[in-house]
Amino acid sequence: MSPSDYTEELLVEQPAVDLFAELGWAMVSATEESFGSAEPSPQPSPSGRGSWLGRETKSEVVLVPRLRPALGRLNPDLPADAINSAVDELSRDRSAMGLAGANREVWELLRDGVKVSVPDRDRGGQKTERVRVIDWENPKANDFLLVSQMTITGEF
Repeated sequence: MSPSDYTEELLVEQPAVDLFAELGWAMVSATEESFGSAEPSPQPSPSGRGSWLGRETKSEVVLVPRLRPALGRLNPDLPADAINSAVDELSRDRSAMGLAGANREVWELLRDGVKVSVPDRDRGGQKTERVRVIDWENPKANDFLLVSQMTITGEF
């Protein structure tokens, strides 16, 4: 074997990609990602090249064009405003926080859901609901996407 056979891509990345493919995850390579505000294709391109993930710039981390409809499917009884509020909270800039605090906050949102205010049709006014981000009881209801080689820019 030559030294070129011992790359991170061959020894770590590709086996991980293959494993997630076996688990049924959608996959896309962002090596040649296209940017802009067009409608995303429902499925990543089979070639994984020239993919469109819905990001305007490389500084965006959350794939909002996939997140918003996924939250809508997991929370069909909540209004669009509640889903939009949850998207805003999940994609909020946490760069001023410490890494541990930001990670803890996002983990709690993923685990417990996002608190949102919705109209209370029975009593009037507003009430608090939680937008589920992950369906823990039925994992197949979740939207799984593996993105390889996604470049992120910004302050760290």
